[in-house]
Amino acid sequence: MAQCTVENLLQRVAKGKPILAIVLLGTDPYLRDQCRKALIERFVPEGAREWAVTKISAPGGGLQEILRRAQIAPMLSPFQVLILQDVEALERGEETADRAAEALGGYLDDPAPFTILVMEAKALDGRKKLSKVLSAGALVVELTVSSADGAALALEMARQMGIRIAPEAASELADAVNDEPARVQLELEKLSLFAAEREITTGDVDSLVVSARRYTVWRLAELFAARDRGTALDVLESLLREGEQPAGIIGALSWMYRKLIEARELPPGTSQFQAARELSMRPETAAIALAQARKIPREQLLAGISILAEADSTLKSGVPNPRVTLEFVLAQLTKPAASDRPEAR
Repeated sequence: MAQCTVENLLQRVAKGKPILAIVLLGTDPYLRDQCRKALIERFVPEGAREWAVTKISAPGGGLQEILRRAQIAPMLSPFQVLILQDVEALERGEETADRAAEALGGYLDDPAPFTILVMEAKALDGRKKLSKVLSAGALVVELTVSSADGAALALEMARQMGIRIAPEAASELADAVNDEPARVQLELEKLSLFAAEREITTGDVDSLVVSARRYTVWRLAELFAARDRGTALDVLESLLREGEQPAGIIGALSWMYRKLIEARELPPGTSQFQAARELSMRPETAAIALAQARKIPREQLLAGISILAEADSTLKSGVPNPRVTLEFVLAQLTKPAASDRPEAR
C-alpha cells in the first residue's frame, strides 16, 4: 500500500471506510494521538472501547499477542482497534527481525476483516525486510506536517483549544518550532496564559517563543561556518539546560542544513521576500538563510546532512548517552577544513 499524510488518513477515516493495517511512522505525539483518536471514535462504539481497543508493546512477545488477538472477533463492536507500539524494536537482531517480518507478512496477506491493526514506529530502516513487508501490506502514515501546512494547523489547534491567535502569529509560531505539532500545542498553552483572554500576537510569540530551538540553530550555522567549536558547544549546553531534547536538536539542525542547501541554489540577487516563498519561511528567517548559505561550502553542507542523518539514526536506536552523540556531531560539523590544517600547508 502507499504512503499518505495524516490529513489524508483523517479524511479517509471520516468517510467510514476501515483501513485494516496502518503504520504510524514518526515521533510527534500530537499527530499520533490524533490518528488513534480518529480511528477509535469512528470504528469502535464508546461503550465497547474498554475491550475493543488494546495497546501492546511489540518487544517481549507483544507481536505474537497482538496477532493472536487480531483473529478474535470483538464483542458488541463491528471493529476492534489493536495498537502495536515500539515496532522499530523488532528490527534489532537479524533472526528476530526476520521472524517478525514473516509473522507480520503472513497476517497482512490475509488480515482479519474486523480488526484495525495500528503499528507505531519512530523510524524504520527501509533497507530491511520488516520495513518492506509493512510498506507492501499496510498504509504508511508519515507523522509530519509540511511547512506550508504548519500555520494552518496552528490556527486549527488554537481554535480547538478555545484560544484566539492572529494568523501571522500562528505562522511565526509554527516556524519557530519547526512545524512540530506537539511543540505548537505546548507553546499555545504557554501563550494563552501569557495573553490571558486577548488575541495572541506576533509580539507575544517574539517574547515567549522566538528564542526557541529553530532560531538558535541559525546561531550555530554561523559558528559552523567559522568552525568555532568551543562556542558551539556552549550553545549546545544552553539548549540542553533549557530542556531541549537531543533528537529535537538534531532534527532542527537537519532542517537548517536542508534550508541552507536550498538557499544556495537560489539565483543570485534573490530578495529575502522571494526566498521566503521558495524556502517556505518568514522573510526575516529567509534573509538569515541566504546570508549563512554563502558562508558554508556546498560540500560541507552535504557532508553535514550525512552526519546528522547518521546521528538521528543513532539516537533513535536508543543510545545510553545522547549527549555524547550530540557533542560528537558538533565536533564533526566544526572540524577544520583540510586546507586549514597545519599538515595541509
